[in-house]
Amino acid sequence: MVTIKDVAKRAGVSITTVSHVINKTRYVSDDLTESVYKAMHELNYRPNTLARSLRSGRTKTIGLVIPDISNLFFAEVSRKIEDKGFEYEYSVILCNTDDDPKKEKTYINVLLEKQVDGIIFISAGGTEENLMNPIDFGIPTIVADRDIQGATSDVVLVDNLKGGYDAVKYLFSLNHRRIGCISGPSPVTPSAQRLEGYKKALSKVNIKIDNLLIETGDFRFESGERAMRNLLKLSNPPTAVFACNDMMAMGAMRAVSDCGMNIPEDISLIGFDNIPLSKSVYPALTTIAQPIGEMADLIVEMLVTKISQKKNNRKSDAEADDYKRVVMETKLIERGSCKKLS
Repeated sequence: MVTIKDVAKRAGVSITTVSHVINKTRYVSDDLTESVYKAMHELNYRPNTLARSLRSGRTKTIGLVIPDISNLFFAEVSRKIEDKGFEYEYSVILCNTDDDPKKEKTYINVLLEKQVDGIIFISAGGTEENLMNPIDFGIPTIVADRDIQGATSDVVLVDNLKGGYDAVKYLFSLNHRRIGCISGPSPVTPSAQRLEGYKKALSKVNIKIDNLLIETGDFRFESGERAMRNLLKLSNPPTAVFACNDMMAMGAMRAVSDCGMNIPEDISLIGFDNIPLSKSVYPALTTIAQPIGEMADLIVEMLVTKISQKKNNRKSDAEADDYKRVVMETKLIERGSCKKLS
């Protein structure tokens, strides 16, 4: 087996110099660095990452716990987080929980066993139960896309209530008065807050809440299709529908098409998230955009800062409970799926 001693001999440098090049612990001239990397390549040498992590106290890995990778919003968030993590030379371990708190708990334990440096946590159940395990172990943790009450961790999310409110306000500006809603699973805070925004917007213009116009989905394509079919079967169906995420909105599009109707000629539709696919469907989906890229960047930057503070013991006891809660703004993206009524 090739050792660091073999690399040093081939490069004509000391073992200490090779170590500094690999671990980036001290400046080494460009010429010597190039010689070391050339020797590593020629000898097919791979540094012992486990030994390095034991010496440095870091594994250069981040755990990312998400509820549903088939949801294109979470897929996009994961990709952006992985990109930003790579910039900081962190590898990201992705854990998909399928909205199952038991599976979520198992993955949290796996990440602890892997000794990840930090965890980005998007809860399946909307509670802090599984979140407490890494926090109790002193693992820097960021909660994303969930407003977990009482969470002893930094939180980054968007203003879901205002996003829901703005969606319905926009439909009202297009003269729609009978507006349906396809909500997500109510225990999860993004869904509950978007639905609250829907109700608040209707109340603002003195429109009575009609529970027949509210269908519950699960943020997946099929539930949006099913919910729209139910809305279209009503004796007095809505003229416009707010779907609480883009995936359900696209399912709703399928239902409208299967019923021989057209968007937006027969019914208007607005989604939430602004996933890349939303501008590729026909008609392109009007939606409430989340700042996915900016949110992912901020989450990783906050986590790396917390990891660095832990490593250098820079955080005092007085600061230990000073958790940040960052709420980012949403934005209305007007495309072709909504029509103004005369």
